[in-house]
Amino acid sequence: MAEDPKHATELARDMGLMHVTMIGVGAMIGAGIFVLTGLAAGVAGPALLIVFAFNGFVTGLTAMSYAELGSCFPEAGGGYLWVKEALPQPNGFLSGWISWFAHAVACSLYAVAFGTFSVDLLHMAGIDFNRLLSFTSSSEPYILAAKLISVFATILFVYINFRGAKETGQAESLVTILKIIVIAMFIGFGLYAIFAGKTPEPWPDHFRGFFQKGPLGIIMAMGLTFIAFEGYEIIAQCGEEVKNPKKNIPLSIFLSLLIVVPIYILVAFVALGAAAPEGDMPTWQYLGEKGEMAMIEAAEHFMLGKLGRIIFLIGGLFSTMSALNATVYSSSRVSFAMGRDHNLPSVFGKIHAKKRTPHMAVFISGMMIVMMAVLLPIEDIASATDAMFLLLFIFVNLAVINLRKNRPDLDRGFRVPLFPFIPILATVLNLILAVFLFFYRPLGVWVCLGYLAFGIGFYYLYSRRKEFVAKAAPAVHAEHPVFEATPRDFHILVPVANDKTVENLQRFAVSMAKAYSADITALNVIQVPAQLPPSEGRKYVDSARSLLGKAIEVAEQEHIPVYSLVKLTHNVPKAIIETCAERKIDLMVLGWEGERATRDRVFGTITDEIILNTLCDIAMVCRSPADKEIDRILIPISNIKFAILSLKIAEAILKENGTPIVLYHATHKVDVFPIEKKYREDLEKLKNEVDPSRYEIVIKYTHNYAEAILAEIQHNDLVIMGAPEEGLVRRAFFGDLPLHIVKETDVPIILTKRYTGHVKSWFQKFFGSRKTMLD
Repeated sequence: MAEDPKHATELARDMGLMHVTMIGVGAMIGAGIFVLTGLAAGVAGPALLIVFAFNGFVTGLTAMSYAELGSCFPEAGGGYLWVKEALPQPNGFLSGWISWFAHAVACSLYAVAFGTFSVDLLHMAGIDFNRLLSFTSSSEPYILAAKLISVFATILFVYINFRGAKETGQAESLVTILKIIVIAMFIGFGLYAIFAGKTPEPWPDHFRGFFQKGPLGIIMAMGLTFIAFEGYEIIAQCGEEVKNPKKNIPLSIFLSLLIVVPIYILVAFVALGAAAPEGDMPTWQYLGEKGEMAMIEAAEHFMLGKLGRIIFLIGGLFSTMSALNATVYSSSRVSFAMGRDHNLPSVFGKIHAKKRTPHMAVFISGMMIVMMAVLLPIEDIASATDAMFLLLFIFVNLAVINLRKNRPDLDRGFRVPLFPFIPILATVLNLILAVFLFFYRPLGVWVCLGYLAFGIGFYYLYSRRKEFVAKAAPAVHAEHPVFEATPRDFHILVPVANDKTVENLQRFAVSMAKAYSADITALNVIQVPAQLPPSEGRKYVDSARSLLGKAIEVAEQEHIPVYSLVKLTHNVPKAIIETCAERKIDLMVLGWEGERATRDRVFGTITDEIILNTLCDIAMVCRSPADKEIDRILIPISNIKFAILSLKIAEAILKENGTPIVLYHATHKVDVFPIEKKYREDLEKLKNEVDPSRYEIVIKYTHNYAEAILAEIQHNDLVIMGAPEEGLVRRAFFGDLPLHIVKETDVPIILTKRYTGHVKSWFQKFFGSRKTMLD
């Protein structure tokens, strides 16, 4: 049954091109480049340079398949859902099975790297693990310490994902920037050492015998480092949340690769050209022997000595922490999707009643991560991770071939050129890299083969019997109901969330709608935890509809045109702000309970974000006046021009009677007559917008503004407060005073913010919103 466009449910798309590109860059410039460069140098020799270049080419071929499929299936799930759609079973099951294991084993790689970096940093701080772990029988106490720390870190991030917490967009951007800064320092100091002659021998000598490890070494190193390029697939997994996905998903995938591949080549060049081991040992061999610590050792050689080592260790720790959180999240998300589709036992598809997170999928994925981190050496973990991602990419390339043939009707924002030759070539190259990993670390490949064999058996013995016979509804509708505004020129938005206040809030909005001949959109935003795709919020739509039903009833009783909208999102403020833009809202009516989330926030995190970024006027209602008779309205002012919206709202509320509106100004000046005269003149200048005859001006001499305003408030039925723009006055006037008034009086209060133009500094645009006040 078609959805009524007046009462719609939509997924809120929060991510723009820059945001989603940064996610891809952040995922690729992760722990892989910190951990695997030294291992790969030992396998490929000086040819490590072309290893990264060739890998960029190979992964670029598969990236085209991801770009095409991501543009026509912008849904959470990525490769798993595409293969399930395109290829017969058990291919779909196996792609999800592989993706789950690939992300889990990648997480164990990052956990072990985090443990290794932590042990080195603690050792530099003077902690002796030989003595600290002397009670154990381990002959390698430092390795044991690294494993223990990796287990602790995994448990910590499993708990964080269970709680539903995630890094904010600002934190994600800052971590990515920190990684880029550390790597840029590494490259910058390295290039200086190379070209300023700071190395003991000419840098070209470090590249002698460029191909001495032969083609086999290059291919094995390509397979080993392939994980460093796989992060762009996370872009496709975010499809439900990307604005204009048909354009932005392909573009962000290619932009992230264009940024990352040159960085990797420069890192390899600097590591080989600037590191200066003692003796006659070639640099590539030295890096290979240092293994996962090679980049740390190289940084100490040419990047500020011990300080450079510490800086690079801190960068590595932040990088692995970010990667740990992301891979715990992604592995649990894949297993949750498989549990929901009955490909895994239903326990994987359970959502915690309070946290609304897939808690069992998170815990079971965490157990797998811990097991891999403890049982396998880091080289075998890396080998297993690469092999699984290569197999997943093979499935995706086969899927794009099949869908192009069998579903030509799909609306593709990007099409793989030279079809089908490019996906076929990508499939062959990925298979070659996976096979040659066996020659590098057979144990990791055997683990993968055993896992695949177990998965095939599990499918035929369990999953095939449990699969849905009917195809599930898509996570994102192909089309959304189109909003067509009424001929009215004024539109009001009322975000509702509280069952106790929705009717009074809507009554106030109705009074505004009558005054402005406006329509009303009632909005309820369902916040979905980061661990779930936004579409999972659909199961809570019925309760949202019940809440919106009360708002609709209030408006319809007064014959006001009313729309309702439910939005499913990870980011509540963005959903509300974007609704204002999409529906050309002129006035937003917010409810406020008077609490403050932190000392740096005036009205609470969500409300502050809305106030700063919304492109319309705002009326924030604390104790609605809709259920009481109003005989007198008080408007505290410091300057008429900052109170225009407050004046208009007051006139709208009292449109049908002559009740006076009091403009109240507290001053420390004894002579109040000039101030009153100035206000009268200002009102006359605004006579095209307000009616000057309706206002009574009261000027009071005082030394305590708050006490004077509180005393005056007691004689009024409603207070409307607008905000001045001067920083210090604004903070004094609206930092604590509204909270103080709410606490000390029961008089209804409306706080207003007039939209005068959307101006953000470059800093705000890059990092997100800042601490805000009404302005």
